[in-house]
Amino acid sequence: MTKKEQSSRPPLRRMMEIHKKLLDNKLPNCTSLAKDLEVSTKTIQRDLEYMRDQLGMPIEYDPGEHGYFYTESVVSFPTLSATEGEVLALFVAQKALSQYRGTPFEEPLAAAFEKLASTMEREITVDPGELSKALSFHHTGVALTDMEVFKQVTEGLQKGRELTISYRKLNASRPERRRVQPYHLASIDGQWYLFANDLGRKDIRTFVLGRIEGVLEVGKPFDKPEDFSITDRLMGSFGVYSGEGDHAVKIEFDAFAAQLVRERQWHSSQTLRERDGGCVELGLRLDSLEEIERWILSWGSHARVIGPPALRARVKEALKGMQEAYSEMPRWMGELHEAAQARQPERMLQLIMAMDRPPEHPAQMQFRALLGRPAGK
Repeated sequence: MTKKEQSSRPPLRRMMEIHKKLLDNKLPNCTSLAKDLEVSTKTIQRDLEYMRDQLGMPIEYDPGEHGYFYTESVVSFPTLSATEGEVLALFVAQKALSQYRGTPFEEPLAAAFEKLASTMEREITVDPGELSKALSFHHTGVALTDMEVFKQVTEGLQKGRELTISYRKLNASRPERRRVQPYHLASIDGQWYLFANDLGRKDIRTFVLGRIEGVLEVGKPFDKPEDFSITDRLMGSFGVYSGEGDHAVKIEFDAFAAQLVRERQWHSSQTLRERDGGCVELGLRLDSLEEIERWILSWGSHARVIGPPALRARVKEALKGMQEAYSEMPRWMGELHEAAQARQPERMLQLIMAMDRPPEHPAQMQFRALLGRPAGK
């Protein structure tokens, strides 16, 4: 092993080597240990003091033999005991952290995991290669984030500095300048959000990190309010956006969707009530309805809003818009439009007279109502 590799060895690994030499009862001292491990005697002294004072290991120095020894029997290094289940949990955590790939967090997180794994006792045998074949994490719609913006925002958070950002709101034609005090950065459902005090609007706002086109200026230091809590802020939201309302939401799911609903914790306030026929009623307490509306629509005909009325109205309006988006103009309406454009009154009269037959399309009934004609016989 090279000197560079030795000096970069994690402290716990180094202390484990000291522990093994003490077990051999060869009375090593700081000089001999420093030479073997290729570090300074002061480093060895600090390691021994930590092992004795912080880890409670029975280490004493023998002045006559000029070396250290254990005064009691020591079986294993106290901080290194781990089960295969714990190693597996670490591996799963590492895989879960794959969502940070490409961010400034990726390298330090990977290094931290490697250090933890390197300190496990040799008796633990878990093959990471085999685990990789058996376990994986996949995310749909991974958020696209400018790494330079990510770095500048995280630095502003860590140092408590105001930031002037160029931010493009959803559907906006151009970005705008916003001066903010960054409070918290959170990854929610695969998307990064910045929670910050918007100095221009004098309110805490939520910014999608991917819509920040650049950090224009790093401003003066600020003190984040001690009472700010991201948990409290998101307590009443179904995702990331919070509101000022108080809505008792109740949704009934049919038997097909009920088991899927039972398998997850959707919100901290949720309650489940079994209904007839294998259905289930999900209850939530939310302060806004925007995100829950989109979620309900994603279930299609398997979900039905029971309350509140405002949410029922929103879903009905959305469904109406979807129906209009997917409906096609019937042939008779196209022909009538063409006849009107060509100024053919006889053809228009023929088409209108044909509307006495039963309607083939909802729009036909609406057109009849405008004409004042009966809807059919």
